[in-house]
Amino acid sequence: MKKDGFVYMQHLETVIRQKIPGITSLINKGIDEMEAELDRLGRPIAVDAGAQLYTILELCRAFDKIFKEHLDGGRPGGDRIYGVFDNQLPAALRKLPFDRHLSLQNVRKIVSEADGYQPHLIAPEQGYRRLIEGSLNYFRGPAEASVDAVHFVLKELVRKSIGETEELRRFPTLQSTLAAAAGEALEKFRDESKKTVIRLVDMESSYLTVDFFRKLPQEVEKLGPGGPPPPSDRRASSADRKNPPPPPPSDRGGDRGNAVDPLGDRYADAHFRRIGSNVSSYIGMVSDTIKSTIPKAVVYCQVKEAKQNLLNYFYTQIGKKEGKQLAELLDEDPSLMSKRQDIAKQLQLYKSARDEIDSVSWVR
Repeated sequence: MKKDGFVYMQHLETVIRQKIPGITSLINKGIDEMEAELDRLGRPIAVDAGAQLYTILELCRAFDKIFKEHLDGGRPGGDRIYGVFDNQLPAALRKLPFDRHLSLQNVRKIVSEADGYQPHLIAPEQGYRRLIEGSLNYFRGPAEASVDAVHFVLKELVRKSIGETEELRRFPTLQSTLAAAAGEALEKFRDESKKTVIRLVDMESSYLTVDFFRKLPQEVEKLGPGGPPPPSDRRASSADRKNPPPPPPSDRGGDRGNAVDPLGDRYADAHFRRIGSNVSSYIGMVSDTIKSTIPKAVVYCQVKEAKQNLLNYFYTQIGKKEGKQLAELLDEDPSLMSKRQDIAKQLQLYKSARDEIDSVSWVR
């Protein structure tokens, strides 16, 4: 009987020894999975202030890397900025009410008011300038709208990037602080961008391209008589004001109504239509310029700054914080803390079991 029991024990030991490699493999697999999960959840935060600051900076760099990938095309979303320049801005420029501003009635009104009591006999320069300045003011709206649209896209990319940064998920306080700091930086970039695009519009308004109008008389001559040519420069028009040519002599004995009036064509509808057409052509040229300069200014002031300096101010403020304030930023999500503790306990049990099996397997 004792012999049978001994044989049975030997057989059982042999079976167990054969099963040990498979059991050990399963335990090691479980240990690897739990360690990977702990890596994903993050290790416990160090108490040292220097280590906490290092952790915060590493988390910020992880966010910044994902944000730049969105802007550079590695992740979706950044292409919406090109949509603003390729679609929204041109559509807004096409909708500007230039037809109403350069209507025959409005052109006649503005030119007549600008000329005053002594109208230009050759070209109403002040009338041209007022028409052009009034037209260029309409460009402010689309320019500022482009800035706001890009600002909205950048804010969405910040929000999306924070959500995609897995390392940040365990720190809701740091998430909100980082989002607020990035939003504040984007606001500053937007303000500077608006100032820049408004300057671009004002530059077009304050300095007109006179050469554009110098070429128009030749085109008018090719088309035939349609009214007097526009001004060539300011000095010519000023000279016209000071020394207007005298009216041609009329036949004293004849009917005064048949006298030749040099200003007759001056206020004809064809003349005002020609002015409106010239101004419209000039505004079209400026519009083409605006369509290329506004995107450059917006990209330089907002997109480029967001890529390079989004968190600069935040880094400066973080460097001034003390240990307690840093610990508050690294205040973890309670549910994640509980989950990590449970996994850590389970991991410890698995490792203890593996050590026990290893110790038994070596006993002969």
